[in-house]
Amino acid sequence: MNITFIGMSGVGKSIIGKELAKRLNYKFLDIDELIEEKIGLKLQQIIANLGEKRFLEIEGETILELEKLNNCIISPGGSVIYSERAMKFLKKNSVIVFLNAPFESIQKRAVNLENRGIVKFKENNFRDLFKKRLPLYKKYADITLEIKNFDVDSICKKIIEEVTLKNKQF
Repeated sequence: MNITFIGMSGVGKSIIGKELAKRLNYKFLDIDELIEEKIGLKLQQIIANLGEKRFLEIEGETILELEKLNNCIISPGGSVIYSERAMKFLKKNSVIVFLNAPFESIQKRAVNLENRGIVKFKENNFRDLFKKRLPLYKKYADITLEIKNFDVDSICKKIIEEVTLKNKQF
């Protein structure tokens, strides 16, 4: 079984994903890192040089190339929800966990926004982007985890509990 985290940049997908992978003895896959390795550029450079549309295509292609996944924690970028095809693939191959937190706490954690490679950031401020993405995160989530305070230990325990209830596979 695989678990995929979705949510805004700064919500903690990578930090939580790495810790959960360690606890479950799963492999951790950071899709943004895979994209950077594949293209040879940082995310922001890819977006600046190739455009957002092409970046989203690359993000979707990178996800669709993940075959025969088992026992993986997958952390895609916050923009993955713009690719219906990639989300269908992830939904078929994993439990989708939406890490949701109040905007204010995400904003505090999301530092250096201009250099993070956030799709559609130029045409929106971060709060507007948060509001626009929220319905898509909810649409694709199998489980929504409300993060009130960022305690990685309790968040990991809650994820294991919720996924176990949903799938009974741990």
